[in-house]
Amino acid sequence: MLQTASERHRALTGGALGLAVIVAFVALATIALLLASGETSIAAALFEPYILRVLRFTLLQAVLSTLLSVVLAIPIAQALARQPRFPGRIWIIRLMAVPMGLPVLIGALGLIGIWGRQGIVNTLLSGAGLAEPVSIYGLSGILLAHVFFNLPLACRLMLAALERVPGEYWLVASGLGMRPASVFRFIEWPVLRSVIPGVAGLIFMLCATSFTLVLMLGGGPAATTVEVAIYQLLRFDFDPGRAVALSLLQIGLTAVVLGVLAILPEVGDAGLTSGRTIRRPDGAFADIRIVDGSLLLLAVLFLGLPLLSVVVAGLRADLPKLVAQPIFWRSLATSAVMSLSAAALSVGLCGLLVRARHTLSLGKSSAGKRSVATHAVFGSMGAASSLVLLVPPIVLATGWFLAVRRFGDIGTVAPALVVAINALMALPFVMRVLEPAYGIHQRRTQRLSASLGITGFARLRLIAWPALRKPVLTALSFAMALSLGDLGAVALFGSDSFVTLPWLVYSSLGSYRTNDADGLALILGIICLLLTIAGTMGGPRREAVAHD
Repeated sequence: MLQTASERHRALTGGALGLAVIVAFVALATIALLLASGETSIAAALFEPYILRVLRFTLLQAVLSTLLSVVLAIPIAQALARQPRFPGRIWIIRLMAVPMGLPVLIGALGLIGIWGRQGIVNTLLSGAGLAEPVSIYGLSGILLAHVFFNLPLACRLMLAALERVPGEYWLVASGLGMRPASVFRFIEWPVLRSVIPGVAGLIFMLCATSFTLVLMLGGGPAATTVEVAIYQLLRFDFDPGRAVALSLLQIGLTAVVLGVLAILPEVGDAGLTSGRTIRRPDGAFADIRIVDGSLLLLAVLFLGLPLLSVVVAGLRADLPKLVAQPIFWRSLATSAVMSLSAAALSVGLCGLLVRARHTLSLGKSSAGKRSVATHAVFGSMGAASSLVLLVPPIVLATGWFLAVRRFGDIGTVAPALVVAINALMALPFVMRVLEPAYGIHQRRTQRLSASLGITGFARLRLIAWPALRKPVLTALSFAMALSLGDLGAVALFGSDSFVTLPWLVYSSLGSYRTNDADGLALILGIICLLLTIAGTMGGPRREAVAHD
């Protein structure tokens, strides 16, 4: 028997406790939303012109952002796939990973530095005699920012699909003398067509639930998404009824998108292959090499210049003065404690769910009613980690904001609520890191451990921790970086007595202290970058040795 009765009991009890905590936290926030509507008719509020306008703009910007990100990512992914060997290719791919791990607040500041009224692009356009410079605010700015963050994601996913094409395909294409147009029609497009729906759905979800970018670049009531409108209705207008209506609308919108993503077909296998690496024939044409080089140069400039702008603007700030201020150290300490607490809570909840799911998977072979019940609980524990996708952080924050204000001062419990919301926000990412690692470890060691009678703390100390230490620390560092750079929940609960580093950056911008905001953004970006690097250190060394 792979597990003793006590081990199975502890695993299932822990999983049930973790599941109950997550469901209760989300359910209480949702119930608070329903109760807070008061005499306001939610059905009537949903059809108000203002709410319909917000919904229309949310869908419009999400659709346009998705189309632009996907369409622009296709030729860039093609260029990287066609040119597998050139100096700096790996650094271009790594550059595309930076926006995905960068706090949204910092990316927005970098975009303002390049595309803002005093930015490089508008300065050049004004020098060329153009009267109307590019506007970074409003719909155009939101689309630009969403493409900046989501184009690298789409490009990396498409590139991974193109690199899975069997080498024999290229051998046949070379033998037939296929031109680039034929290669795209018969080889690349069928592969891209299989991954584009999933990529587009993911990007649409990210754009439809975007908060920080729209808060900074929205440009007024005419360019407001559902989440930003919820924040404004509570923070400035204090209209709980309409905020509740928008929150329920947001839940419905995300539920529809998640439902569509769930029914999309999975990406199939590209075909059998001997594993040989064969050079693509279409990448050797001189005109194609020029086009590919030009596309990659434009992509590097588009992604790299805003990041460079953050560094340059941050270095121009009076960093010693900023670091010497007491509020900086107070916000840094608050952010550090809260990000570590949220990451630890997220990893802890994930550990309970993963262990219970593994225990349930061992009993799946049992027949009858027990198998059906096991399957249902197994699925519910997996779905619980993604509840934050159905009920976004700003909606959770709204529900708890309305619930807590009935009983006293919100400021006393605001840090705990932000920690809990950030922990749930990081849970889907932590789950994707820990569950595969835990499953592989158990398949490799559980029979030997059972035969030797190693259980309990001894098994954790001698067998589990040495093998799982790296994925646990990776998940912890990523969760910390995600929580550290988040502005969503803090934007609703932040105050003079509760200041985090992102909130301090945003407050500096609101007070027109742009230089201070640039310096603080640089510090925040460096911390998040160090956390991300720490989470990826030492991973591929063993694989690299094996390949050598």
